[in-house]
Amino acid sequence: MNLQHERIDDYCQALKLEGLMQHYRALAAEAAEKDWTLLDYLEQTLRAERDARQLRSRQTLVRMAAFPAIKTLDEYDYGFAVGAPKAQIDELATLRFIERGENVVLLGPSGVGKTHIAIALGYAATQIGIKVKFISAADLMLQLETARRQQRYDSVLRHNVLGPRLLIIDEIGYLPLSADQASHFFQIVAKRYEKAGSMILTSNLPFAQWDTTFGGDATLTAAMLDRILHHAHIVQIKGDSYRLKRQRKAGLFPPAPNP
Repeated sequence: MNLQHERIDDYCQALKLEGLMQHYRALAAEAAEKDWTLLDYLEQTLRAERDARQLRSRQTLVRMAAFPAIKTLDEYDYGFAVGAPKAQIDELATLRFIERGENVVLLGPSGVGKTHIAIALGYAATQIGIKVKFISAADLMLQLETARRQQRYDSVLRHNVLGPRLLIIDEIGYLPLSADQASHFFQIVAKRYEKAGSMILTSNLPFAQWDTTFGGDATLTAAMLDRILHHAHIVQIKGDSYRLKRQRKAGLFPPAPNP
């Protein structure tokens, strides 16, 4: 590395131009080969810096979203989940529901890909600069209870639950909530409803059974569903568990009975 390169690198580091520092040498060689003007070279180096910053921003949003894995709709097996409404899911993939402050509720038995679709929509949102948070219903309650004991409840609620433009709550109904937890969940729904913040919810239970999850409180559950469903897309998915299907194929479980 010559002294001029060292000075340019120092300037880039001081100005936090990481993308430019990575690419200016290769772009200088290309400029010489293609006889670029100085403005052509400046434009290309600035574009490299912009692209690098956008990439870092997307990576940060993905990390903050706390997805358990990265999923895309291109990977979703519609051939297996025969009840998955592809046209409806394709419309949701435009993410216009977030612009309109609408919710998505994914219903169906365990293993049909509800979480996959939820993550895929959330991941797509991060790629266009939308702040997303993914969390299971049980972990959300645990997080809020811990924050309350540590006297950080309002801060955690504001930043982790109400702050993201899209909140994904997975596995509603897998574990019953206490009356106190159900009240917390209702407050989350009510506050996000007030600020028109979109949510994606997944559940293995039909709406008629949600009160069994929320402390057996039919009145609270009805009020909560009224807010969730006011502007919502209901995606009903049918089919056998994909995980069980793979295990049956491997001989770990007996074949599914014929209907």
